[in-house]
Amino acid sequence: MNILVAGSTGNTGARLVQELQNRGHHTVALVRPSSDTSVLPDDVALRQGDLTDLSDDVTEGCDVVIFAAGSGGDTSAEMTDKVDRDGAIRLIDIAQENDVSRFVMLSSVGAGDPDPDSDLAHYLEAKHAADEHLKNSGLEYAILRPVSLTDDGPTGSVKLGDNVDPGGKAARGDVAQVLADAAEQDDWAGAVKLMETVY
Repeated sequence: MNILVAGSTGNTGARLVQELQNRGHHTVALVRPSSDTSVLPDDVALRQGDLTDLSDDVTEGCDVVIFAAGSGGDTSAEMTDKVDRDGAIRLIDIAQENDVSRFVMLSSVGAGDPDPDSDLAHYLEAKHAADEHLKNSGLEYAILRPVSLTDDGPTGSVKLGDNVDPGGKAARGDVAQVLADAAEQDDWAGAVKLMETVY
């Protein structure tokens, strides 16, 4: 498949791009002009675009779009809204217009019902808004909500479902593999799944 990855040069996104390449997909990395593309495989296709200002044809020719971007933990509330909420929503709308077959969203535990007293409340509210927009978009979707991320590689030991420990950890390597599964597998259509790595 032709798969566009938003957030392709991030800690999770770069692992995801490599995983998709390993599985034989034609991967298109959405990158800003300032992005460090040295973290990406040499044979990946690059498509320039900024989540705060996307063009109408950014998803053209793509079967699947995976949103693995994030504004980062230290950014302002304004930037969180621009990337995690508005950027995601805009990409969903463009994907719908360009007849993308499936949209996979990397969300977060807590985004289903954001706790207003959480330190991550604003971020989770932004993710919640994007998730809800995706669910109502008419696109075939898959939403992955991992617990707190670590920089570990894939362990292959993953728990998916509602009985995940919200205080647990999820290895970025495992998240990348599960996102790739969500792009490929029929049973992910219309699914929202929590995830943790079982250490």
